Amino acid sequence: MLLVLADYLSSLEPSFAVFQYLTLRSILGVLTALLTALLVGPWVIRSLEKRQIGQSVRIDGPKSHFSKQGTPTMGGVLILVCITISTLLWADLTNVYVWIALLVMLGFGVIGWIDDWRKVVLKDSRGLSAKSKYLGQSLIGIIAAIVLYKIAKTPDETTLLVPFFKDLLIPLGFGYVILAYFVIVGTSNAVNLTDGLDGLAILPTVLVASALGVFAYLTGNAIFSQYLFIPYIPGTGELVVFLGAMVGSGLGFLWFNTYPAQVFMGDVGALSLGAALGTVAVMVRQELVLFIMGGIFVLETVSVMMQIASMRLTGKRLFRMAPIHHHFELKGWPEPRVIVRFWIISVMLVLVGLATLKLR
Repeated sequence: MLLVLADYLSSLEPSFAVFQYLTLRSILGVLTALLTALLVGPWVIRSLEKRQIGQSVRIDGPKSHFSKQGTPTMGGVLILVCITISTLLWADLTNVYVWIALLVMLGFGVIGWIDDWRKVVLKDSRGLSAKSKYLGQSLIGIIAAIVLYKIAKTPDETTLLVPFFKDLLIPLGFGYVILAYFVIVGTSNAVNLTDGLDGLAILPTVLVASALGVFAYLTGNAIFSQYLFIPYIPGTGELVVFLGAMVGSGLGFLWFNTYPAQVFMGDVGALSLGAALGTVAVMVRQELVLFIMGGIFVLETVSVMMQIASMRLTGKRLFRMAPIHHHFELKGWPEPRVIVRFWIISVMLVLVGLATLKLR
């Protein structure tokens, strides 16, 4: 939106041309989302408290969580609003990739909002049924995957890159749609499973979004992409503004979500942020690198799958409680220790993911 204004003003005063630079608009996107979250956050929290939109706590969970009962939830709405405002202000709104990422995020946000609303406001402990939730996620994921497949102009845009190997490229053809679907839906649910402790999910999300911003910038640059042996996909560089907005809003939300949390993001935030990360990873052809950088999300998801499999096959629990962050709590780790250690692991995994740019 402001890019159009900057283009007009630059014709009158050349110094306004600086706003055409992607790096500056990305920085401004981060700051806009961050400041908006910090300014609007207290009002959102008060509004949620006034409407008694509070968190319900599992009675079979760690006893330390009982104090969280009634803490405002559905704070993910704040994140989505800040990302949307910042993206619309600073991104090139003629860019199709920006719109796909934004719409997928908002679409999954609607699903999460319905689920949260049914649980918290309507007092339906089941929320949105698993079948309905998965159907909605699948519909949006498949549509996004097909659209991306249809707009692909070169074979590189539908080729799977294998990290650490320079020449190992796997043409996917229509299999690209299947992969994209599973990455988008899978990442959405993985982030949702991770969102169980104060700030546990949001900082890894910010870290992964930051790293994907690097990949998006390089993938959208003909010179850098050729030098690093990654596909050149024109237009993906603009995703840096969207990811910058995600980073800024995530940090702003963390201000209120850090231990002890004043607000939780709920499914409306977790499902949408996960879907956004998965969508961008597909666009910049870094699905396997996302698997590495989002290792915390993968660990949480696998722990749940292993727990279910163990219960069905042996009737015994593999972990004291799943997802695995609850297992460590029940072993006696204080909540802040679990959170910070998982954050440290996330930093390490993101650095490994970035290292794949040169280690190939």
